[in-house]
Amino acid sequence: MNTKAKSFLSGCAALCCSVTVSMACTGISLTAKDGSYVQARTIEGAAIKLISEYVIIPRGHEMQSYTPNATNGMKFTAKYGVVGLCVVQKEFIAEGINEAGLSTGLFFFPNYGSYLPYNSTEADHSVGDLQLNTWMLSQFATVDEVMGAINSGQVRVVGLDATSVVHYRIGDKSGRQVVLEFVDGKPHFYENTVGVLANSPSFPWHLANLNNYVNLLPGSVPNQQLGQQVLSPFGGNSGMLGLPGDATPPSRFIRAAFYRNTAPQRPDGFSTVTQCFHLLNNFDIPIGIEHKLGEGPDIPSATQWTSAIDLTNGKVYYKTAYNNNIRCIDVHSINFDNVKYQWHPMDEREEQPVEMIVVK
Repeated sequence: MNTKAKSFLSGCAALCCSVTVSMACTGISLTAKDGSYVQARTIEGAAIKLISEYVIIPRGHEMQSYTPNATNGMKFTAKYGVVGLCVVQKEFIAEGINEAGLSTGLFFFPNYGSYLPYNSTEADHSVGDLQLNTWMLSQFATVDEVMGAINSGQVRVVGLDATSVVHYRIGDKSGRQVVLEFVDGKPHFYENTVGVLANSPSFPWHLANLNNYVNLLPGSVPNQQLGQQVLSPFGGNSGMLGLPGDATPPSRFIRAAFYRNTAPQRPDGFSTVTQCFHLLNNFDIPIGIEHKLGEGPDIPSATQWTSAIDLTNGKVYYKTAYNNNIRCIDVHSINFDNVKYQWHPMDEREEQPVEMIVVK
């Protein structure tokens, strides 16, 4: 077995080990008053420290997908320059954007999604599920283009490991966003007007589940009379009493939907990005709740990084569990004709900078 195949297999094993315990990703999107459109998300891994890097793909870069047995799948050449955030291996872009303003992200989707069985005779147009983001970002400019290509069968999406399935969030700078799920190998696209995505169950199930929380409203409820007893709120936000607080995907979807859809609209892209980070702070998952008492890896959080991508202005922002300072990559500052294909750790140093206040 060659070195590339061994690296692929070890990468899939590491990723699937983390999936088995927890990959509790939460995604939101917001639009600013000036029209700037932002997609943000968390990415979790409670079993291991995920190797996380940013990747730059130049125009004209030639790529080839893996297949489940680590042999090479479909070849394709980048039409658009790409900035991606990857996990475990540089080929596995979990979230990214291209120079045309298309952004895609993958969210784990266990037990509900499924692909067609891998057929080695169709390897030349097979793309691994963990590399579909790379293919979409490098080939297309809009949601419609992606939908047309996938619905017409240009690619056969195959699972790179039998234990993992993913679904996708796809948006463009028009502000349109769709969710792509594969069930029994067939692609299903759903318009995402609620602006939220989590993990299993299916996206339509999550939308239906919102109806269980029809009583939740922002603000405080008035006092109520119960016989001779006056019932009054203990504090603010009592209109949200009953909002689920656990870390399961259904509960995170509900919380994200209410937080996102009650958030005041900010004036521009950057203020909307910072608002996304504040909202997603509520979805940081402590490592302790994912394991039995005293167990678990030596990582600061199951939420290993959080990103916010401004599709309109072409900027990728992220922070990590090791360094909560927000960093930015300006897509439009990159010359994708001349830049080299490259990848770098998201943290140069895994250490939280602290600004010391000097008291005089």
